[in-house]
Amino acid sequence: MATPKLRFNEFNEKWEEKKLGKICQHFKSGKSITSKYITDTGDYPVYGGNGLRGFTTNFTHDGKFILIGRQGALCGNVQLASGKNYISEHAIAVQADQKNSTDWLAYWLDNMKLNRFSESSAQPGLAVNKLIKFKIKLPTKAEQTKIATFLSAVDTKIDELTQKHELLTDYKKGMMQQIFSQKLRFQADDGSDFEDWEYMSLHEVLDYEQPTRYIVKTTDYDDSFKTAVLTAGKSFILGYTNEDNDIFEADNKNVIIFDDFTTAYKFVDFPFKVKSSAMKILQTKSKNYDIFYIYSVFSTINIQKGDEHKRRWISEYSQIEVPIPSLPEQTKIANFLTAIDQKIDNVAEQIDHAKTWKKGLLQQMFV
Repeated sequence: MATPKLRFNEFNEKWEEKKLGKICQHFKSGKSITSKYITDTGDYPVYGGNGLRGFTTNFTHDGKFILIGRQGALCGNVQLASGKNYISEHAIAVQADQKNSTDWLAYWLDNMKLNRFSESSAQPGLAVNKLIKFKIKLPTKAEQTKIATFLSAVDTKIDELTQKHELLTDYKKGMMQQIFSQKLRFQADDGSDFEDWEYMSLHEVLDYEQPTRYIVKTTDYDDSFKTAVLTAGKSFILGYTNEDNDIFEADNKNVIIFDDFTTAYKFVDFPFKVKSSAMKILQTKSKNYDIFYIYSVFSTINIQKGDEHKRRWISEYSQIEVPIPSLPEQTKIANFLTAIDQKIDNVAEQIDHAKTWKKGLLQQMFV
């Protein structure tokens, strides 16, 4: 294919094929530097294969350069650095020649997923002498610039959404500190003050269930299956299963799942099965407690991790005392925090959509 699927209307020339090294005026590893010469502040930033490492007193490069991670877990990582800076030996510094755009080339290299070409599984690494022999199809510099400018605008939008997500997350943390320290109190609908808060142990508020009946028998998940398989860790939804026996529904009540091994926890409001018997399923003991309020209180608890095989809920978490307002105030707090969470989730969804859109653009705008 001599041209991409998606192009700007003003361009119709066929793309040329050249070796990567032939379109670059600089393509080599950076210079060695030891940690004693890298400080938290300084005149010039020091970049490695994984990004900014710190600062130092002199520079090795001046201008716009593509940095390719040369070694380690993030081998093949691509980013841009501009101005005077020190590029270490852990990165390959690349700069297009005068007939080509360094910005466009950065997008092309990122789209290539260069970690595929690492030469060792134990300690991944990229060799300059092999990368420069890659064949690349490229348009004129004018078209390169147009593509890079467009994709840069997409990146700016993603960055703005990411910053918004971080600000909302920080705002929620700040509000929770105000709420749970009782510096911020809600009022009843008639304007009156709620009564003072009690302090209760979590085992007085929550019942737990060991979900032995809800454990999947196989790890062969299929997205077409209906029942989610959960963990309390970062992945949360591990996949789906068609095992429809003993699905946890809790009479349509919301619950918290808690992992005894990692102390991770998640709020769950849909039927599910679990992967491990280390899970505890936590439900409120009575209608006097709002489960989402209790879930929010969890984030204020800090337990140092120890023996990962301890029964952490019974031995530690359930013994902790937490503030318990009246149910109406619990509900107001829960609704307030839920509204913030919905905004955070909405922005996270926009970020995912933008990244997916960009991925599709990259696939269609390059040959």
